[in-house]
This record gives sequence, C-alpha cells and structure tokens, in this order.
Amino acid sequence: MTQAGKKKKRAVNRSIMLAKKIIIKDGGTPQGIGSPSVYHAVIVIFLEFFAWGLLTAPTLVVLHETFPKHTFLMNGLIQGVKGLLSFLSAPLIGALSDVWGRKSFLLLTVFFTCAPIPLMKISPWWYFAVISVSGVFAVTFSVVFAYVADITQEHERSMAYGLVSATFAGSLVTSPAIGAYLGRAYGDSLVVVLATAIALLDICFILVAVPESLPEKMRPASWGAPISWEQADPFASLKKVGQDSIVLLICITVFLSYLPEAGQYSSFFLYLRQIMGFSSESVAAFIAVLGILSIIAQTVVLSLLMRSIGNKNTILLGLGFQILQLAWYGFGSEPWMMWAAGAVAAMSSITFPAVSALVSRTADADQQGVVQGMITGIRGLCNGLGPALYGFIFYIFHVELNELPMPESSSGGSVVAQYHLQQNSIIPGPPFLFGACSVLLALLVALFIPEHTNLNVRSSNWKKHCGSHGHPHSPQAPGEAKEPLLQDTNV
Repeated sequence: MTQAGKKKKRAVNRSIMLAKKIIIKDGGTPQGIGSPSVYHAVIVIFLEFFAWGLLTAPTLVVLHETFPKHTFLMNGLIQGVKGLLSFLSAPLIGALSDVWGRKSFLLLTVFFTCAPIPLMKISPWWYFAVISVSGVFAVTFSVVFAYVADITQEHERSMAYGLVSATFAGSLVTSPAIGAYLGRAYGDSLVVVLATAIALLDICFILVAVPESLPEKMRPASWGAPISWEQADPFASLKKVGQDSIVLLICITVFLSYLPEAGQYSSFFLYLRQIMGFSSESVAAFIAVLGILSIIAQTVVLSLLMRSIGNKNTILLGLGFQILQLAWYGFGSEPWMMWAAGAVAAMSSITFPAVSALVSRTADADQQGVVQGMITGIRGLCNGLGPALYGFIFYIFHVELNELPMPESSSGGSVVAQYHLQQNSIIPGPPFLFGACSVLLALLVALFIPEHTNLNVRSSNWKKHCGSHGHPHSPQAPGEAKEPLLQDTNV
C-alpha cells in the first residue's frame, strides 16, 4: 500500500471514530435521558406521524392545485416512487443500523421523512419531489422496531410492539382533525408551521433525549465492517417463496390482498375530498372513526374470532369483508355509502394479524423469520406497486376533476358527486372495483391453505441475511406487532 493510501485510510478511521463519539460518549455510556426504553421509541413515532397527520387536509388541497388535470395519476406516481424506494433501501438501512447503532438512523430517517414539510408553502413542486425521494429513508418503523427489540426480552416484545403501533394509530386518529380545524380557522400556513415545529421537536428529542439502544458489545469489532450484498438485497426474502407450496399460497394471498390495500391508502382520502365532495373536517372525522374501529377490530374482535371460528376462517372472513368494502367504495356514489364501507373496512383489517398468527402457529421456531420476512418483503413491494397502479387506473378511466372548483360546505359536496356521476355513472371508483377482484382471487387461493401444517423453507442464507451480527430484532416474530393502520411509506 502506498503512503498516500495509508494516510487516506487513517483519515477515514479518524472520521469514523469522530462520528462514533457523537453518538456514544467515551466509556460506552449512551447519550440521552435515562436508559433506553420503549417510551423513547413511542415519543419518536408519535411526533413524526402527528406532524404528518396535521397536513392531511392541506396536502390534498395542494396536490389538486399543483396537478389539476392529473391529480390521481401524479398522486399514484409520487407515492409509488416513495414506496419502491423504501422497499429497496430498508434492508440496507437495517444492516447499517446493526453497525452504526440505532440512534443515528432514527435521526436520519426522521429528518429526511419530515424534510418535505416546510416546502409545502415554499414550493409545491419541490414538496412532492422531495416526498418521492424521501422514500429512501422513510423506514422509521423498521429502525424503531429494531430499537425496541434491542431493549426488550422476547416475551415482552409483543406488548412493546403493540404499544408502538397503538401510538402510531393514536397520532393519526387525532392529528388530521386538529389540522383541519386550524386550517379552517387560521389558514394552512399556520398548520405547515406547526407541523414543521413538531418535526424539529422530534429531531431535537432524538439528539438530546434518546439514548443508544444497541450495546457496544453487540456491534462488529470494526465500525468499518463491510455490509454484504446479501444483507442489503431487498429481494432476498422473495427468492425463497417457491420453496414450499404452503408458503407460496400464503405469499400469493398476501400479495393479492395487500396490493389494492396499499393503493387504497395512497389515494382514498384524496378520492373522498375531490370526488365524493367531503370537506376537510369530514375527511378528518372519517380517519378518526376508521382508526378507532380498526383498533377495536384488531384487538377485541380478532381475539373473539380466533377463539370461535379458528385461524383460517378468520383470514377468509377478513378477506370477505375486504371484498365487500372495496366493491362498496367502487360502486358507492353518496357520502353515506363511504361511511358505511369504512365500517366494513375496519373489519377487514383483521386479515394480516390473522395471517401472522397462522404463520406463527404452523412454522417451526427456526422458520418464523424466514416466512415473516417473505411476507414483509411482499408487503413492501406492494407499497410501491399499489399506489402507482391505482393512479394509472384512475387515469385511464378519466377520473379527474379538471377545472371544477372544490366546495367547502357541509352539505356533502353534491356538486362534485353529481359532476363525477355524469362522467362515470356506472363505476364511480374503478380502482376499488379492480381491488375487489384482486382480493376475490386472494380468497380463492386462501381456501387451499391448510389450517395446520409445518412450513419447511431452507433458511441458512436467510438467517445470515436477517440475523446479521446476531441481533434478535431482524426476524420479527409473526403476531408480535400489529400492522399500523397506515403504512410508513404513505403520507
């Protein structure tokens, strides 16, 4: 090695050590307030998604004003690019957090996820462009779950993950209504300023109060330890799908049922606002009611169904509710139909927890991470494909507002609904009907999944991929964490 090469290597090592000291004090004592706890993770999640929840109504308005002729198409492209980037980057960020620690990546993901917020009033074009690109770091949930796994025992993890997911749901139940009220009373500029302030508070909280959760002894000996392609490969989990027929059936069911769900999450509130004529307050109330009903469905109702009709029948029932919900959204032409379908949508949220429970009961202990990793990978892929697909279907069916002004009255927005029905009176929401057909196929596939079986997937390479550096967080045990009501990749 040349003298210049040695100097360059020493400079890199000094930079690495300097970065390390920023996060960890001398002696290995974590910086922050107190010892690492679940409550640190809960506060980080709450502040981030509360800030974004405040912008629910203003984002819908700015989206239509920026792309008046192709609103749904552009919304699908923006959310689709963000979802695909998140899917591609999540394994790499997870592997790097095993080396550099959780705190630095919490800071990184929250900063870049919230970076677009102040741009809403500065430049809408840059706002949506940065939202798309921010998908590279929009994986806060992955890092938070790793943080929680570092500091909890296995028997405590289910309750801890449930607390994180419930906090996420709680922030989105309350913040859209608050943002809509403040926007109506004081203007959207105040809402953007408030959301920016809350995002900055979250960043400051991570810098000052959040201690590092990953013990120094759990990290590689060198901070310059290389990250293998196998650890960073986003498709690693999908390559094993065909190795077991039962796993294949489960994964096809998840793909066909979650693809329309991901597309629905990306566009439905815009659909309510622009096509069905909901006011900002009505959209916020819809989110709150749907969130509360979904929490009840995923706790009380799910538990009762699992005990009374069994695991597989619960999955089939959830898929049946999802078909009914999507068909109702697709054919519904009145605001009351949307409210009724929303109640059915809450019941359809039991599907994924039931699938996770089926995997946890039928897979061997050393196969849990393998199958759950496949399901997580497929859902991540759907988060990118679903929004783009819905936007494209809206576009080819000409579901747009063009230059029609948006009403703000509380009468239900009949002008918008009537205009839309004149355009497409038979199927007001074509993508939702497509989604119902996709879930119907998922239901037919799920009929062939046996209630009790042993899943057998070769996992030697997967363990290396998921359990990098021996951390227990990577193969997240199925059923341990309830899926958030809305995805991390969605605004």
